[in-house]
Amino acid sequence: MLKGIVPILRMFDENKAKEFYLDYLGFQLDWEHRFEPDMPLYMQISRDTIIIHLSEHHGDCTPGAALRVATDDVQALQQQLQLSNYKYARPGIEETPWHSKEMTVTDPFGNRIIFAQTMTE
Repeated sequence: MLKGIVPILRMFDENKAKEFYLDYLGFQLDWEHRFEPDMPLYMQISRDTIIIHLSEHHGDCTPGAALRVATDDVQALQQQLQLSNYKYARPGIEETPWHSKEMTVTDPFGNRIIFAQTMTE
């Protein structure tokens, strides 16, 4: 039985990753792991029911991934993000031909997160 999915996204700078995912997007840090103090970081972050792993390990994944995250209120999320004053992003909301409202943010490593709200007709 399948229970869910946890994407792994590549990161290159721990401080930039935490500024983007924790401070800007509002995720919380669940745990961090390094095999040794001077080795790459692997960490888990979460917000509500969404879990993401971020990795500095070379072979784990390729930068430039895209994730779609379902949300009930993309406009409220956009307003929350605007209040954080993150200087590298001011995302807008797009109404798509496939009946959704979407807001895309790109992390400092080229990974895109698309927050999508299905519109009712």
